[in-house]
Amino acid sequence: MSNNQLDVLAFGAHADDVEIGMSGSIAKFVEQGLKVGICDLTHAELSSNGNVTIRQDEAQKASSLLGVHERIQLNMPDRGLYMKEEYIKELVSVIRTYKPKVVFAPYIEDRHPDHGNCARLVEEAIFSAGVKKYCDPQNQNAHRVASFYFYMINGFHKPHFVIDVSHTYSKKLESLRAYESQFTKTDDAYDTPLVNGYIETVESRDRLMGKEVGVLYAEGFLTKKPLLIERDLIGGTQ
Repeated sequence: MSNNQLDVLAFGAHADDVEIGMSGSIAKFVEQGLKVGICDLTHAELSSNGNVTIRQDEAQKASSLLGVHERIQLNMPDRGLYMKEEYIKELVSVIRTYKPKVVFAPYIEDRHPDHGNCARLVEEAIFSAGVKKYCDPQNQNAHRVASFYFYMINGFHKPHFVIDVSHTYSKKLESLRAYESQFTKTDDAYDTPLVNGYIETVESRDRLMGKEVGVLYAEGFLTKKPLLIERDLIGGTQ
């Protein structure tokens, strides 16, 4: 594996998207010795609370808490993540640079349009990154991503599979609390859904998903293609 090659790369429209959806899984992957990266498409410059500098500092703090190997922060426009060739090419360049085996993105169905548009852009980029003659800004060789999954941010969808994150859930909560500008209600904070018990809502969702499979906490994911299970189903391992 080259110095910058990653096993897992999770994309989000804004810093904190990935942490909301799957930071328990990220912490688990890191504990398993995998190299994990997070790529934020925007600087979230239109955030109602905080500013670009604060959001970037919070993202780096969250990354350190989770043990993330690489935090990539692009400069696409907040509330401007539309299907543009220049954005697809930029994401293709990221994928070809880091050569991840597995990629995650927000689930397309979400109340925030940026999250769904992020998923669509990443899906386009994954396909184009594997096309030999498709040129990105750095003119890199093609790379095929082995698996592509969606994590949930605001929605509560029936997952296609879940990951037990009971052991690493304290790290998820720590990473979310690192985003004080987004999730801490202060006297001067603009009133948004995020400052009104949002972390508790996420925790409730993860606890409910865990209950579905008999563990304390689980994070849910969706996929567009069937999962291949090669171990003993009757024995209970997957």
